[in-house]
Amino acid sequence: MPTNVYFNHAVQSEQSLHEDLVVESLRFYGHECYYLPRTIVDEDEIFGEDTSSKFGDAYMVEMYIENTEGFEGEGDLLSKFGVEVRDQATFVLSRRTWDRFISLDSNLATSTRPQEGDLIYFPLGNQTFEIRFVEHENPFYQLGKLNVFKLQVETFEYSHEEIDVGIAELDNIEDQFSYQVSMVQIKKHLKLIISHSVILELLLRTRCLYYHQMQMLGI
Repeated sequence: MPTNVYFNHAVQSEQSLHEDLVVESLRFYGHECYYLPRTIVDEDEIFGEDTSSKFGDAYMVEMYIENTEGFEGEGDLLSKFGVEVRDQATFVLSRRTWDRFISLDSNLATSTRPQEGDLIYFPLGNQTFEIRFVEHENPFYQLGKLNVFKLQVETFEYSHEEIDVGIAELDNIEDQFSYQVSMVQIKKHLKLIISHSVILELLLRTRCLYYHQMQMLGI
């Protein structure tokens, strides 16, 4: 038989009040972070992998970090390839913020929730994390509604993605670790090479002129 209509837990006014309190708490105790949606440029349909992807947008949103005593995971490891940082964390993002600011992006794989593979830049620690899993039912239907996403993230490992979001700290990741050289970088290096060659040529000409004058004076 149906539930009692006089004791309905899904009261819209109570749901809206609870959501307002959740959003306000995230803005009080959260941090300003940047959400970077991943755009697939070239997808391998056989293996289901993105052979080429890029990040062209960054959205500033408030997020709360559940890990109050520091990042989790394996931490800093010394391997044969150098020091590896394997920090993990859980970021909490409100659904209202997602719907208002991020879901309108036309390049999203899905507009209903954050996507695994997207990035989160945490300015306070100057760290970039990659989303590994999105938990969308925790807390479980408080007052009959879901209000937040819990994003389980791990330290981002760069693998030749194109990053151009207008934030210097993020754009420098590509310049620092990429093996692919852009035309802008090529032109910049060519200008340096040309300027150095011009200076060298001027020095050589000055030296030749100096020796020629010395020979004419018989010195």
